[in-house]
Amino acid sequence: MRGCVRKDVRVQVPPWAHTMTEIQIENIISFIIPWLLAHGVKIVFILFGAFVLNRIAKKFIEKAVRKAVTSEGRGAEAERKREETLIKIFAGGLKLIVWTIAIVMTLPEFGINIGPILAGAGVLGLAIGFGTQHMVRDFLAGLFVILENQYRVEDYICLDSTCGTIEDITLRKTVLRDLHGTVHHIAHGSVGIVSNYTKKLGIARMDISVAYKEDIDHVMEVINQVGKKMAEESPWKEDTLTAIQASGTGPSNFADSGVEITVSGETKVGTQWGMLREFRRRIKYAFDKEGIEIPFPQRTVWMKKEGK
Repeated sequence: MRGCVRKDVRVQVPPWAHTMTEIQIENIISFIIPWLLAHGVKIVFILFGAFVLNRIAKKFIEKAVRKAVTSEGRGAEAERKREETLIKIFAGGLKLIVWTIAIVMTLPEFGINIGPILAGAGVLGLAIGFGTQHMVRDFLAGLFVILENQYRVEDYICLDSTCGTIEDITLRKTVLRDLHGTVHHIAHGSVGIVSNYTKKLGIARMDISVAYKEDIDHVMEVINQVGKKMAEESPWKEDTLTAIQASGTGPSNFADSGVEITVSGETKVGTQWGMLREFRRRIKYAFDKEGIEIPFPQRTVWMKKEGK
């Protein structure tokens, strides 16, 4: 095999090329330095001012939100999540506004006329506004839902006629799961009435019907004893705020099949349904023991004999 011989090839650069490069560098430097002194300082000042203003505004928003958010007995973690959500919304919106204004202010320093840009942005914004008005309505309604603390995740609510437990809340919609397991995605802007069954406390309330022949005073005494005993026993006493008792001093209604007595009591949030199930179980045993009849719908049929 023949060996490969490497030869170094040197390219001769003509003297005028060095001269041209030096001239170009000098021209660039002579252009950049005056531009930086005339415009660069303004750009740096604008961007630095936007940065400082954004940081100061964010600190102010954090303090204002944490001061405005009040506890409703739902736990520190729930309050922290609400605070962080509000801070993120307000701080993010303000940041977008500040940096948009700062960028627009720097454009003239690059020789860009912002007049046509602002006019075009106005027309574009109007078109987008018409096209996304329902979405904007949903976002604004969602902002007030969070700001006013109307409901939270794990609350049991009804949005108009749709009821269920909240699984997620965003600025645009609320996600509910009803008692049948069906998941509903409801836009905030479409909701007219919000009913929250787990706000601050729960109310365990039901109507108990007994036969007309029963002694009402004795029935109410049995009901109150059951409610009082249940409120003193674990684990129910931990969730009881006021014992389930008969409301008022007498029946709440005379129904077709029996006399109705309303009972109610205050419980911790979300525990009222479990409390009522246990209370019904105990009432059934107590009524059976005392011989108190729980009526059911009956119909009396009179048979007419022929010839009479």
